Amino acid sequence: MFRKVLVANRGEIALRIIRACHAVGAKAVAVYSEADANSPHLKEADETICIGGGAPSSSYLRQELLLEAAQITECQAIHPGFGFLSENALFSVRCADHKLTFIGPSARAIRTMGDKATARKTMQAAGLPVMPGSKDVLPSLDAARERADEIGYPVLLKATSGGGGRGMRRVDAPADLERAWNEATREAAGAFGDAGLYLEKFIVGGRHIEFQVLADHYGNVVHLGERECSVQRNHQKLLEEAPATRFDPAMRERIGEQIRHAVRAIGYVNAGTIEFLMDQDGQLYFMEMNTRIQVEHPVTEMITGVDLVAWQLRIAAGERLTLRQEDIQLKGHAIEVRINAEDPAQNFRPSPGTLETFAPPALGQHLRLDTHVEQGYQIPPFYDSMIGKLIAWGEDRPQALQRMQAALSAFEIGPVATTIPLHQKILADPDFQRGQYDCAFLPTHQHILDELTQKKEG
Repeated sequence: MFRKVLVANRGEIALRIIRACHAVGAKAVAVYSEADANSPHLKEADETICIGGGAPSSSYLRQELLLEAAQITECQAIHPGFGFLSENALFSVRCADHKLTFIGPSARAIRTMGDKATARKTMQAAGLPVMPGSKDVLPSLDAARERADEIGYPVLLKATSGGGGRGMRRVDAPADLERAWNEATREAAGAFGDAGLYLEKFIVGGRHIEFQVLADHYGNVVHLGERECSVQRNHQKLLEEAPATRFDPAMRERIGEQIRHAVRAIGYVNAGTIEFLMDQDGQLYFMEMNTRIQVEHPVTEMITGVDLVAWQLRIAAGERLTLRQEDIQLKGHAIEVRINAEDPAQNFRPSPGTLETFAPPALGQHLRLDTHVEQGYQIPPFYDSMIGKLIAWGEDRPQALQRMQAALSAFEIGPVATTIPLHQKILADPDFQRGQYDCAFLPTHQHILDELTQKKEG
């Protein structure tokens, strides 16, 4: 095992990694920006080091500063968490050049899966079903028109280097394609420095299903079941649960074996997530692979008892994966809600400020809170608005729902606006309670947001 690991991230995921390091016997060095100098998570690190200004471009995205920090503190490895440099192939290469282990997959795997068009072709060759669409990056608007006419509308334009819903546009009719193309290329170029787009069939009533995998350097691969992430806003997840609702266990076993074969075939190592879209007939189509730990990994941990971040560290250190597929048993049900400092009653406007009140519900075996904040914490304006994730477990889905609703009711946060009222509305919705929902849940349940807006105005 590594003696010391640099945690190249911030906030709740940095704290999660620090605790995993300690669980496997490694020391953790936390980097921080000037804006995060008083972040509570730093208190749990063995060492801390400032790497620059508040803006990510001045700190968490500065590769040379992170590499220098790792060398100064005599670390053997760097854990990138999620976001920032977690899927940056160049950073992985530069870590190796500095004799540092990048805790994640190889640069080759990051590049292959990071280009969405290449990922589709690679996974199709490995045996996974893919969405009908363009085989490669589209060379022109005319090529997009031709392919859209072949597969039929609606279609989805997607940035080949994209993520988080950026560079993505749904197109319902030929007359809308040119405008969507121009918008998506501009957004993709601005967000990723790559204007390339590819096209997929858009599945009406589709559900977002993803499988968690772990793979070591010796060809051992396990999947840890699926998660449902269909409650989204602008293609960004709000709430996740595991296992997925209305999901056939036989399909889990069948697609799980296909995934294991595909992951082994491409030589993938470490943790990863295979994302699918499920149509109304229950057919799964590969969308993309995330080559990092996911925000929603706790729901998988809650139903399997497997510490995914600890296994990331062990695998990166060269240890064999001792888990066998038959060892992975899904027990009960878990739900996670992302608590963001945003106001859903005002079009999710960011709500930075001071947490004068921060009193979580009583935590325990069935209730988990992943957060780095505490009362008096001042939320910086530079970063993602997520301040925590609340996860509830139950013997079954109704019990998990009940525990989550009770926990949210007991959670006191203020005066900063958060997404807690939105989650309470979602959890109380009859369709959600029945598990009858898809990726269009919020757009088709506009009354939820309308009620929050009316309450605020009243």
